[in-house]
Amino acid sequence: MTTAQAFADALAVSPYAGFLGVEAVSGSSDRAMMRFSPPLVGNPLLPALHGGSVAGFMELTATAALTAATQGTQGRPKPVDVSVAYLRSARPADTHARAQIRKVGRRIAYVHVLAWQEDEAAPVAEMTAHFLLADLDSTNN
Repeated sequence: MTTAQAFADALAVSPYAGFLGVEAVSGSSDRAMMRFSPPLVGNPLLPALHGGSVAGFMELTATAALTAATQGTQGRPKPVDVSVAYLRSARPADTHARAQIRKVGRRIAYVHVLAWQEDEAAPVAEMTAHFLLADLDSTNN
C-alpha cells in the first residue's frame, strides 16, 4: 500500500474526521482538507471557525501522516502534548493542512502541522505535537 493510500485510509476510518468533513487530498501522504459546514462556526458574529475544529483537524492530519509513514506498524499514534498557535481568524471556508514529520524515534514522534485557507503562505494556525508511537507497557514485557 502506498503512503498516500494509507494516509487516506487513516482519515476515512475516523468518525471524527467524518464529522469535521476531513478528507485526504488526492495523491498526497501529508495533506488534508476540511470542507466548510455551518456547525464548524464558533463565532457567528465574525464569522469564524471554532478553534477546536481547526485544532482537531490539524491533529487528525498529523495522526494520519504518522500512521501512513509507519504503515500502521506502531499502532495508532497517541498525542502526548499538542501546542496550537492561532495566527488569524479562520473564515467559514474550506481549510487545508499539511503535516511535516520532523522526527520519528522508537517511541515518540514529533510533527508540525500548518493550516491555511486560500494561501499556504498565510496560515490560520500551526501546531506542534509529540505522539506516542508504541504502548510502553507492551514494550517492557
